Amino acid sequence: MTKHIPVLLDAVMKALGDVRGRTVVDCTFGAGGYSRAFLDAGAKVIAFDRDTNVLEDALNLEKQFGNRFKFINSQFTNINKLSGDDFDDVIFDLGISSMQIDNGNRGFSFRFDAPLDMRMDTRGGITAADLIRESTEATLADILYEYGDIKKSRFMAKLLKEKMPITTFQLRDLIKNPNDVAPVFQALRIAVNDEMGQIKSALESVHGLLGSGGKCICVTFHSLEDRVVKNAFRKWTQPQGDPRLPVLVMPEYKLLRPAVPSDKELEVNPRARSAHMRGVEKV
Repeated sequence: MTKHIPVLLDAVMKALGDVRGRTVVDCTFGAGGYSRAFLDAGAKVIAFDRDTNVLEDALNLEKQFGNRFKFINSQFTNINKLSGDDFDDVIFDLGISSMQIDNGNRGFSFRFDAPLDMRMDTRGGITAADLIRESTEATLADILYEYGDIKKSRFMAKLLKEKMPITTFQLRDLIKNPNDVAPVFQALRIAVNDEMGQIKSALESVHGLLGSGGKCICVTFHSLEDRVVKNAFRKWTQPQGDPRLPVLVMPEYKLLRPAVPSDKELEVNPRARSAHMRGVEKV
C-alpha cells in the first residue's frame, strides 16, 4: 500500500499561520496527516470523516493528544451541527484518499478486481453497481458527462445498462477507449458519494459559522471540485448589492494566496500533481 503523504501540507500550514491555541476543523481526516500536523503545532482539532476504515488512525491520535483531538465519524456536511464558537479554522482535503484507492476491496480503482462499490461510507447508501442498475439511461448519461466529461456519454450509459457490470474489472473491460476508464470511474464515484453536493453544502455552513480572523482552506484534485470552491470563494470576496447603487456591502472575506505542489513535492508524491490550494480569511 502506498504511504500516505499529506498533499500541500507546507502550503496549508503557511496559510494558517500560528495555530497555537486555535481549534482547527479537519473536515477530511483520512489517515490523519493534516490533523497530526495541526496538533503538533499546538492546535486543538475536530476531525470529520465518514469512512469507518480511518477509526484506528483517529484512535491513535486520541490516545496521544487526549482532549485536544476529537473525531466525528460522519460526513463533513455535519459541520453545520457545530457553532461558530466551537472552532477557528476549517480545512478540506477533498476527493478520494490514497488509502481508499489502494484498498483493493473498496472498488475505487480499476487496478484491482473487486465488487463495484465506491462508497466512502460503507454503512449505507447505494453502491456504484446499484447506481448503474437503478438509474435511467438518461440519468447515467448525465452523470458520465457532468462528472467525467465523457463525450459519448449516451453510448456509454446504454452500454452500462445493457451489461450491468458488478465488478471493477467488468466495468473496466467494457470501456474501449482507455482514456475514458479513469473518468468513468471518477464520475460514478462522485455520484455515489454526492461529492459535489457535499462540498457546496459544507462550504455554505462554513460561510455562516466562521468567525473574524478565521480561515477556510480547500485542497482540490480535479476541476469540478476546484470550480465549486473557486466560485464560492469568489462570491464571498466580492462586494454585495446592486452595483448601480452608491452603497455596497463590502466583502466579509479576503482571498489567501493559492498554491500548487512544487517540483520537489511532486518528486516525492506524484499523486499531488493535480492539487490546488485555495483559501479565504474572514476580515
